[in-house]
This record gives sequence, structure tokens and C-alpha cells, in this order.
Amino acid sequence: MTDTAADVLSDSARPSPTPTRSLSELERLALLADTTAQLISNNDVEEALRRVVQLVLPRLADWAVIDLITDKGDVNRHLVVQADGTRLTTRADLQGPMPPVCEASPMPLSRALRGVASNIAGPETYQGTPDSGIAVEQRRLFQVTGIKTAAIAPIRGPREVLGAITLARSDRPRAFTTADLALLQDIGRRIGLALENARHFQRQRQVAETMQRYLLPQLPRLPGVEMTARYLSAPDASYVGGDWYDAFPLPFGDTALVIGDVVGHDLEAAAGMAQLRNMLRAFTWSQDRPTHHTVQHLNDAMRQISDVRMTTMILARLAVDTDGTWKLRWTSAGHPPPLLVGRDGLTQYLTEANGMLLGMPSPRPRTEAWLTLPPQSTLVLYTDGLVESRRRPLDAGLENLRRHAASLVHRGLDDFADQLLRRVRPDDNDDDVALLALRLPS
Repeated sequence: MTDTAADVLSDSARPSPTPTRSLSELERLALLADTTAQLISNNDVEEALRRVVQLVLPRLADWAVIDLITDKGDVNRHLVVQADGTRLTTRADLQGPMPPVCEASPMPLSRALRGVASNIAGPETYQGTPDSGIAVEQRRLFQVTGIKTAAIAPIRGPREVLGAITLARSDRPRAFTTADLALLQDIGRRIGLALENARHFQRQRQVAETMQRYLLPQLPRLPGVEMTARYLSAPDASYVGGDWYDAFPLPFGDTALVIGDVVGHDLEAAAGMAQLRNMLRAFTWSQDRPTHHTVQHLNDAMRQISDVRMTTMILARLAVDTDGTWKLRWTSAGHPPPLLVGRDGLTQYLTEANGMLLGMPSPRPRTEAWLTLPPQSTLVLYTDGLVESRRRPLDAGLENLRRHAASLVHRGLDDFADQLLRRVRPDDNDDDVALLALRLPS
């Protein structure tokens, strides 16, 4: 077998030698417990399936085949693994797309993929004229692998059939029994539950990301000012947050800049982000007030007419004088401070006007700060996912951001933003990240 057609599985979970007897009831229960543990302790479904295969091969069989049904109803031969002693090899040459499920076929795999029944099959099962494309593929599988006996069971979730699992023997004489089939059905049900949960989280993530990306705005164009933004979702499929950025012109001539983070990692946080974004836009547009007054107004309204419990944010107003001087006014509600980077690489965190996060009673009135921005300086607004890490204190994350921003400030703004995310975002980050950067003219 060539390396291009096969992939040797990790030796870290190398299975025990092939048994010469059937499993006892206690051993079957232990196998089911191990299978459940592997499926619920691993967020990566692909890795979880491989670990389950490592549990059953070669303990129960010489071959394991997993066929999955996609959301669109397509069938894919997702995984084919061969056990040669204690060595497990993925047979990529036998994996790939499969024909559609035949609703009338009485053949074992077609019945399993419809969730009708589990069956035991052998080469003789496929000696006759194939009744479907799936039967053709099954006959090829038996011929190529030399399988003499196979047990096939549905992979069934709580609401739908998600595929089928096949265990097969080619190098041992003992045929599968009804007891083996019952064990395989239990394994299939556990795999189905894990797969359906994973698909549920993926759908939830896609809905939230679609909503977030739809709400994240097109940036306004200001004469001579460069502006760019980035949004990166959390790497974990079950984590979706409420990070957002915003920038929009005001009728009074200023430009509003916003960065915010609704507390939470779920669809509710993303929905809360949408509520606050629209409320803040309306308040900022309709009233020419200092930024801290607008944020306090938002806090009062949020606690009465919104489902959002807590959020951090910065609201800033960018304005240009008649002589071309750019000025920034801002207030912060418990959010990481903006970073100002001069064209010479000198940096400054704007830590003034920092108040309590929204949703919490404030022990003192909110304030506003202002600053004249140097020509060709770069302003960076970001959310905490860029600098927070479980392995280091926040101060270290902020220092890391400062150093990299200073070293990158000579680059074009888009490259600056891309490289900043690549270099600064922590490896153990489990949060989404929003970033808004702008660069002033000379």
C-alpha cells in the first residue's frame, strides 16, 4: 500500500492486539463507556470518529467504514480504516462520494442508511445483479478488501439518520453474531448523538455569523483618512460572541467610531449586539451630545428595553478643524483602551475617560476625554479577544499589541491590520475579535 493511498493513524492511541474470543458483557459495557467518553470529550468530530475507530479496531474487526449523510442528503464514504495487527491505516483510496440512497433497495447498507435495520452481510450478499449504485460500491469494497463478514448499523441521531457504520473481518474466521450487531447499534447511536450535536452547533454558529456579518457595516469614506476593519469568529464552533465595530457619519459633521463586546458566547450575545448597535446609532445620530452622555443614555435604555445584561464599548467622535487638525473625543465603558501609534513608532494607550461597563450601576459619573491626533498617526480600536489569554496576564497582552503595532506602522493599513491579527491574537484564544483601525493624512 502506498503512502498516497493510505494514512497511518497516530500511535498515541494504538489498540490492543487482536482478541481470539468474543467480548464478555463487562468488556462490551466498558467499550461503550470508552466510546461515549471519546465522543463527548472531543469538540473535533473528525478526531472523535478516529478515536472511536481506534477503540473498535482490531478489538472487534479488521475494517471500519463510516458512511455519512450530509445536510443536503448526499452520501459520503467518510472514513475507511484497516487494522493490520496493531497498525491502523486509513484507506483514502476507498473513501469519497457515494451514490444516493435507494429507497426501495433491500440491501444491508441501503437499509441502514434509511434507518430501517441493522444487518450482517458477506461477499455472497453482493454476488447478484446490483440494484443500486450503493450496491455496486459495496461489492467493490468487499472485493478490494477481502472482507468475509460484515456488520452494518445505522448512525442515528435523536431526529434523523446521519449515516451508517460497518465493522468487517477479512483475516479472522469468526462471523459476526446478533450480539455483535447489538453492540454496533449502540455505538452507532452514540456516534449519531455526537454528530447531531455538532451539526446543531455548526448551524447555530452559521446563523450567528451571518447575522453578525450582515450587521457589520460598510465603512464611511473620509477625505484623506484610511479606514479598515476586521472581524474574526471564535475558533470553537460552539462559541459565537457579540463583538462588533461601527463607523458612520453624523449630521453635525463628525464621524462616530464604535467598538463593543456584548458579554457571552452564544446566539443571544450576537442578537444583543444587534440591539445595542441599532440603539446606539439612533441615539448618536439624533442628538449632538458628548460621547459620555450618549453612552449613559444607552445604558439607561439598555436596562429597561433590552435583553442585554452587560457589555463593554467605546464611543468616539472624530472631527477635523478648518486648519486640517484632527481631534478625537471618546468615552469608554470598561473596554480595553484604544491604541494610538505615531508614524515614528511611538505608542500611547488612551486610558482616560474609562467608566463602568454597561449594565452595571456606576459609582461615579461617566466622563469624556479628547486628544489632538498627530498627522499620519494610526488609531486602533479592538476587542479583548485580541489581547486576552489564559496563559498570560492582560498587561502582557497589551504590551504585545503595542510592540507589534509599533513595528508594523510603516505598512499599508490593510496589511497592518492583517499582520496585527496574525501576530497578536493568542493561540489559546476562544473568543471572537473585532478590530477597527484608521490612519490620518499628513
